[in-house]
Amino acid sequence: MVVQQRQRRRGSGSGAVALLAVGVVAATVSGCSGPADASPGVDAAAAAAAVREAPDALARAGTSKARTSMEMATGGTRVTIRGEGAYDFARWQGRLKVVLPKDAAGTSGHRPITELLAPGALYMKNRGAGVPADKWVRVDTTALADGNLVTGGATDPAAAAELLRGARRVSYVGEEELAGVPVTHFRGVTDLARAAREASPQVRGALAAAAKGFAQDAVPFDVYLDREGRLRKVRHQFSFTNQGRTVAVASTTLLYGFGVPVAVQLPPHRDIYAGKVRA
Repeated sequence: MVVQQRQRRRGSGSGAVALLAVGVVAATVSGCSGPADASPGVDAAAAAAAVREAPDALARAGTSKARTSMEMATGGTRVTIRGEGAYDFARWQGRLKVVLPKDAAGTSGHRPITELLAPGALYMKNRGAGVPADKWVRVDTTALADGNLVTGGATDPAAAAELLRGARRVSYVGEEELAGVPVTHFRGVTDLARAAREASPQVRGALAAAAKGFAQDAVPFDVYLDREGRLRKVRHQFSFTNQGRTVAVASTTLLYGFGVPVAVQLPPHRDIYAGKVRA
């Protein structure tokens, strides 16, 4: 009944597919005592369809606020980089303020980095490393080995969503509440190469670079979708090699406040630093 009602309201477009899949999962597990009991009976194809349709639900929502967290661990050292801002999923542009972790003494001399996100490009201000304070650094994300899934200290919210296009081995975890919003929790693995092929043109180049640059093509994830099929939270686990050392990265993106105004003005060419940027 839930599936039929949602299908009539939404029609036969891609939005109906996402809601249909979520409805199938909900109907399948109704009456079960919990996620552990429900998992064997969940339609795996419906769960995967719901996850893969999440980027389309965000495009229909238009805009949202965003919080990001990136935890990096290597050689017994763990750091966390946090970001906050907003994203326009219709224009494929966003703005984040990224805060670097404190140093070993517990103090931080780093100013927050302002990041502007656009198709194929990342703009950073207060980047440091010899860059004048009034200049922006522009990075071609299609030329980065990780497609800016890690480099900027925050995964582009659109890229985080589009990664789900390559979702496979998706399983239903359970019904939960996230910041007061009922959500459905799924777990699975993203195939980077497939995600790059299936992604929207605006992020396809960056994901294709990541598919080539990461040592492993499989990216585990946990994702939480609301009743409209919109992505509310996603956590991806990346692993790559840097100077012979394996770095484990857990990138989390939280989306909320859908429909908020989002204004992003990309810097003019004269404000972009033309010198060499130190790593």
